[in-house]
Amino acid sequence: MKEALVAPGTVVRIVDSPIPEPNDDQVLIKVVVSGSNPKDWKLPEMVKQERNEGDDIAGVVEKVGTNVFEFKPGDRVAAFHQMVTPHGSYAEYAIAWAHTTSHLPAKTTFEEAATIPLAAMTAALGLYRSLALPSPWDPQPTTTHPLLIYGASSSVGYFALQLALHSNIHPLILVAGNAKDYLEPLIDRSKGDTILDYREGAEALEANIRAALAGRPLFHALDAISEKGSPQLIGRVLADKPGPEGEKSTVTFVQGLFGPMEGLPEYVQQVVTKVNAVHTDEGREFGFVWFRYLARGLSEGWFRGQRVTVREGGLGGVQKALLDLKEGRVSGMKFVFRIGETEGVERE
Repeated sequence: MKEALVAPGTVVRIVDSPIPEPNDDQVLIKVVVSGSNPKDWKLPEMVKQERNEGDDIAGVVEKVGTNVFEFKPGDRVAAFHQMVTPHGSYAEYAIAWAHTTSHLPAKTTFEEAATIPLAAMTAALGLYRSLALPSPWDPQPTTTHPLLIYGASSSVGYFALQLALHSNIHPLILVAGNAKDYLEPLIDRSKGDTILDYREGAEALEANIRAALAGRPLFHALDAISEKGSPQLIGRVLADKPGPEGEKSTVTFVQGLFGPMEGLPEYVQQVVTKVNAVHTDEGREFGFVWFRYLARGLSEGWFRGQRVTVREGGLGGVQKALLDLKEGRVSGMKFVFRIGETEGVERE
């Protein structure tokens, strides 16, 4: 099979590899569409290794392990490949654990499905484990405290927005840029939701966040960017005193694996949301439940994937796409790759 390996320097090499075999608890998937993520170029730089970095799988089940009971060959699925392990989605065939695999509704395209697994699971972990907000299946009356989502048009931010809405969390203070109009149809301004533009500058953005709060304390923030000054700005607007029930300010970051962010007040609790948690014993059940719940959301229509740009050439388009991600030439959408368009792959 054809497989794309990403090396430091964002250099991609397409090689011939054997088709992998699933273990007893895994699923072998014939990849129809693979999604991409910023970590796909970042991790090779950090670890100085060449690897198949694709983690977002959309395709058809080819083979299942002996303990797998939910899936069978021929099923349309989306799946989250275990990061930094072999047999990722930049290939004709990929491996996923059954608990991070979900069925796809007939109306969901493979292109849409390929935008979901890693980013949506990061959003779910960020909201419901890191920030401990009310879950959609145990909805509360509209929350009395706002939620700030910085980078709301990013992949993680967009999915966090949808989940927060389904949990009846308002008001939502969303920070975005070029793609802010993409978010407008989703929010409910009658409940105080608003969208702020970070391009106006840090000073103006901080003032606009405080204006949107209208005197209310801010105890919860999800930073889907986690760089270029966003952590420090968030630290300045989070409440410095506990709420009436002892609630303290918490911000969760999707980056910052090597220690706490600098420049935040000591009273701010920092939590790094690590999506690979669902591939640990501690997070396995969370992943199992949420992948199935998101599939139901797709079926019911309250949840949907991100906008996509299909890059030409299948795996041959990975290198240019990752370079575009590295240079920040993408906003409010996801690059995906149709594996069947790869040179040397037999088209069915």
